[in-house]
Amino acid sequence: MGDLLSLKQSFLEEVSAVSEAAELQQLKAKYTGRKGLVTAELKALSAVPPAERPSFGKAVNELKDFVERTIEEKESSFKDVEKGRRLLAEKIDITLPGKPDIPGRFHPLNRVLEEIKDIFVSMGFGIEEGPEIELDYYNFEALNIPRHHPARDMQDTFYVSDDVVLRTHTSPVQVRVMERKQPPLKIIAPGKVYRCDADVSHTPMFHQVEGLMVDEGVSFSDLKGVLELFIHSFFGKGTPVRFRPSYFPFTEPSAEVDIGCIFCAGKGCRVCKTTGWLEVMGCGMVNPKVFEMSGYASDAYTGFAFGMGVERLAMLKYSIDDIRLFYENDLRFLRQF
Repeated sequence: MGDLLSLKQSFLEEVSAVSEAAELQQLKAKYTGRKGLVTAELKALSAVPPAERPSFGKAVNELKDFVERTIEEKESSFKDVEKGRRLLAEKIDITLPGKPDIPGRFHPLNRVLEEIKDIFVSMGFGIEEGPEIELDYYNFEALNIPRHHPARDMQDTFYVSDDVVLRTHTSPVQVRVMERKQPPLKIIAPGKVYRCDADVSHTPMFHQVEGLMVDEGVSFSDLKGVLELFIHSFFGKGTPVRFRPSYFPFTEPSAEVDIGCIFCAGKGCRVCKTTGWLEVMGCGMVNPKVFEMSGYASDAYTGFAFGMGVERLAMLKYSIDDIRLFYENDLRFLRQF
């Protein structure tokens, strides 16, 4: 019995000095493990005289229970301390201001593109789409741009192969639609286009909206009416509009459409190069050769086509002087819209 009391006293001294959970596990193994000191006393029970076995066995079991209970209590205290430390580290100061959810906004280009589409849809135009990786035939040949035409210059066009390009305009969509459908046609083709160019007014990828109307008796007057209505809807009813003769291989006659400078009200400034006018799009009557390539009878139908750059219209509408701002993802810029 004296050995058990001495063992208990040793245990109490050691357990009071334990400061880590790992040390506690080692102490537990030392006293109650398979080869522990208390376990050894239980194994020595057979050597005790029969008359003393009941009291000795009871004392050993009580010591074992005491050791296990003390270790569990100590272990629980360690867990409480660790939990308190973790809660303190993860403490949230509810007096701090929260982080508000910032609502998203439409990108200015998407906003302008949707406005353009809404205006033309209100005039009865349908919306068509086509591939951005396009065959040379649809991008050039079918639009009356032969092999020797300057538009095929490697400096202007991204070539995937000799016969495959990244489309330089959305006009190929018009050809694909004419191959599928017979007149009357009244469509716009918005989408991404690609050209080898990059500066304050050009990017390698940008957006265009092409338009096409084909029917019997369509005239240049119809073209002027549609585009003037669009410009007055987009820029305002009082916006001056003029049509200036130009050249495009897929239209004949062709014209550039100008609006009165919105920065100087037509007086002449740096933006309009003192002319009082700003170019916004190109247009013209569809070249009969384009009709023939698409399988239309050029003597039975006439039509007009037009094309505009979405970035250019957005820059004019919002007075932006550098096209690269649209693609730099600067929240200070984007939150203005």
